[in-house]
Amino acid sequence: MPSTPTPPTAPTHIDLARAIADACVLRGTFTLRSGRTSSFYIDKYLFSTKPAVLEPLGKLFAARIAAIGAANPGGVHRLAGAELGGIPLVTVASLATGLPSIFIRNAKKDYGTAKRTEGTLNNGDNVVFVEDVATTGGQALEAVAELQSLGANVLAVIATIDRQEGARENIEKTGVRFEALFTKADLGITA
Repeated sequence: MPSTPTPPTAPTHIDLARAIADACVLRGTFTLRSGRTSSFYIDKYLFSTKPAVLEPLGKLFAARIAAIGAANPGGVHRLAGAELGGIPLVTVASLATGLPSIFIRNAKKDYGTAKRTEGTLNNGDNVVFVEDVATTGGQALEAVAELQSLGANVLAVIATIDRQEGARENIEKTGVRFEALFTKADLGITA
């Protein structure tokens, strides 16, 4: 009688951090979006394009989003992510939670509907913004401002990776909660 294969087990947080680090941490001299120079770069596209990493990330996002929703009257109505790096992450979070998502463009398109956001957003919706890599929080803050200008109540920003270079402080001083699934220390980066 043939044996039934054992289904793979979910990676632990440490295993997932190692898989992300192995996939995307580059060493050298890099200029970051913030303009700062760094001896390492976290290339989000090298982990956000891997199903073996995206699936467990979706589950981690779902758990954080559920906790944020439980702590806020009305819960969470929608998720948001910015192009290009945030789109696969907010999509996997949307699939894991069942919540609809909104995509935020870097610039308003100049054709068709000429919108900067794609998807449905209602005035007063509670939104969680899903970020890829947070350094100073600049892109997340721009997206939060855009969402707020459209009437959203942004409850939190959840970064996949916090480089621990000011994003938490910059985001939290605006009154928006900041969380990270991983920090650079979790990825074994000590620089």
